[in-house]
Amino acid sequence: MARPRIKDVAQRAGVSEKTVSNVINDYVHVSDRTRSVVRQAIDDLGYRVNLAGRHLRRGRTGIIALVVPELDLPYFAELGNLIIAEAARNGLTVLVHQTRADREHELAALDGFGSDFADGVILSPLALVDEDLRARRGALPTVLLGEKLNAERADHVAIDNAAAAHEATAHLLALGRRRVLVIGGVDGASEGTAEVRTRGHRAALAAAGIPFDPELVLPVAQFAAPFGAEAVHGALARGLAFDAALALNDQMAIGAMRALHEHGLRVPDDVAVVGFDDVQAGRYSVPTLTTVAPDKTAIAAEAVALLIERIAEANAPATGGAGEPAAAPDGGRQPPKELVVPHRLVIRESTAGSPASPAVPAPRAAG
Repeated sequence: MARPRIKDVAQRAGVSEKTVSNVINDYVHVSDRTRSVVRQAIDDLGYRVNLAGRHLRRGRTGIIALVVPELDLPYFAELGNLIIAEAARNGLTVLVHQTRADREHELAALDGFGSDFADGVILSPLALVDEDLRARRGALPTVLLGEKLNAERADHVAIDNAAAAHEATAHLLALGRRRVLVIGGVDGASEGTAEVRTRGHRAALAAAGIPFDPELVLPVAQFAAPFGAEAVHGALARGLAFDAALALNDQMAIGAMRALHEHGLRVPDDVAVVGFDDVQAGRYSVPTLTTVAPDKTAIAAEAVALLIERIAEANAPATGGAGEPAAAPDGGRQPPKELVVPHRLVIRESTAGSPASPAVPAPRAAG
């Protein structure tokens, strides 16, 4: 059976096609009776709005791309669900792409994957550098999540990572912990998430008058549970003394807690553990996980709203004086925005046990 058209709805309702269009677009100058008759005809025929055609007539596809490093990381799965829901509320469809933190894939996302299938992209980069944004070949509207790039070429939405790590470390120090592993940390000067969170951790130590020990910063190959466990196994094998762990995401924290259990160490009695992201698994782990909880709903809402704004700008004619094209960079559009969304420290069982003794003992040997 052929898909019903506006013409069919108009005939069924006994009105003009223009009236049907006015009802579909919720224009106010339609009587309640006519609106009811048209909606009944739409329901009877199973008519569906051709969003693709509507968007194309406006010079858009109605599709945005969400580009993330790892689809199997719960944080990106949870955030992706929220972004898809927010986009749907705005009449947009989301296509999801995984980069595996590969720079070429991230560059391809900036350029719309070499086609016009998407109106814009929400990108969580790991491999891009500042120059990649400055030298970008395309002009696809882009909103960045997470990693902060200094190039003033795209909007950015994130929590205050330094402040969040400072709060998490300060919480551990308030419990009497003094030797804090930073799992996934990187002691560097760049604006990557790992570096920024590590600097926040260092600032908390400095504020408490506690020396920073670079041996307690444990970089990892990937922010995943096996690498959190591997980091703890390695630290214990090297004889490092520690009484707390700040894992830079919840998956690594859960892996770390498993490794501590295998070595006969108790969480939080021997080692208190804090994660980042507040993913569902941490609420049901044993013990439940203390974590930094970003407002993921706000991240999704702000990212979609910013992208819609940039898409509208990209489709609007940019003009200068006397109707001439604007000479300003990017057509005189508004400069990129840096939006910081709220976060909070959620205290659960992994830090809520007995405080460490003043002697700060090294972890007990396995067995």
